[in-house]
Amino acid sequence: MEGQQDGTEKLPQRNVAVDAYRGFVMLLMLGEVLRFSKVALSYPGSIFWRVLSYNQSHVEWTGMSLHDMIQPSFTFLVGVALPYSLRSRQRRGESFQRMVLHTVWRSFVLIALGIFLRSLHRSATYFTFEDTLTQIGLGYTFVFLISLCKPRWQWLAFGLTLFCYWLAWALYPVPAQGFNYAAVGVPPDWHRHLLTGFAAHWNKNSNLGQAFDLWFLNLFPRTSPFLFNDGGYLTLSFIPTFCTMVLGLAAGRWFIASAPRVPLRRFLLAAVALLCAGLFLHFTGICPIVKRIWTPSWTLFSGGMCFLFLSAFSWIIDVHNHRRLAFPLVVVGMNSIAAYLMSYLFEDAVENSFRIHLGSSILNIFGSALEPLFLGGLTLATYWLMLFWMYRKRIFLRI
Repeated sequence: MEGQQDGTEKLPQRNVAVDAYRGFVMLLMLGEVLRFSKVALSYPGSIFWRVLSYNQSHVEWTGMSLHDMIQPSFTFLVGVALPYSLRSRQRRGESFQRMVLHTVWRSFVLIALGIFLRSLHRSATYFTFEDTLTQIGLGYTFVFLISLCKPRWQWLAFGLTLFCYWLAWALYPVPAQGFNYAAVGVPPDWHRHLLTGFAAHWNKNSNLGQAFDLWFLNLFPRTSPFLFNDGGYLTLSFIPTFCTMVLGLAAGRWFIASAPRVPLRRFLLAAVALLCAGLFLHFTGICPIVKRIWTPSWTLFSGGMCFLFLSAFSWIIDVHNHRRLAFPLVVVGMNSIAAYLMSYLFEDAVENSFRIHLGSSILNIFGSALEPLFLGGLTLATYWLMLFWMYRKRIFLRI
């Protein structure tokens, strides 16, 4: 943690658009407390609530919702920030060895913190490596090392990694006819999500990543043997996640090279190319777009979406100079680790506090159907005020 208490000391110059984008992503995560899906149950005929509910939930398998962009955006922005961090350390004269040690330590802390948060409310340490922090931690050191190479080598690493990862999955045999999907946690009504033909290599819990986790995760002490992940998430997803960070690395490099201008045209061209490539692979059946297992096509498609988001924030904030509008997001974005921790550590305590002190009569002021939304709004406002206090005190959590 870094704290600065001197009110006269100025914060270092930052890329406000990147901070605002990061803040938007963290608000999407914190905004789960608004419980749109629960409210939507009370309004079954409302398209409005159905759309909000859909975009606050992960899609079951193929496709994308807004909520599915939280993890790739957070990952992408880690890559965007890396060239700035590297430039700062080089200007301070840090040695290569010191930078590598710091990077390895950061990777370790991210992995350990992810495991710690996933182990909350469990009877023993829950060793799992598929959440946002552990996935970033597993790939972060490799991204740092590749950031020291020339851009053409970075793009070569990006392409080869995605191709080899795709090839490994494509060569892994698909389940035999009559495979018992129920035994690996696939629900009986999953047939509408079941992929056929060549795309069947990327079906839920019957793929290369599942086979790896059956071996790898059972190397750790567990209260019971690992059999499958209910959501289909996988440890090996850190490999294409590394590629998402490489895309962010390119964006950060373009930012620095074009300063003080914003390379909007380059961002938009990258977005179009990546979106088209991802959709082509999906609709030709070469590789489906599946966020839960981070398929190569998802890496491309979500990377294109990240460039679109980055373009939008840069256009609004940097080109049109609407920085005041971005301030609520910047407050969150500059303390993203603190916001991430809040979503795990404080939600129950804050909500229970409001229930105790306000009571059902006040919480139901807009009707019982909207109580989850009202309570969630109070909780979200509390989160923001805590982050605003930290911002004013210049207390920023860093790893």
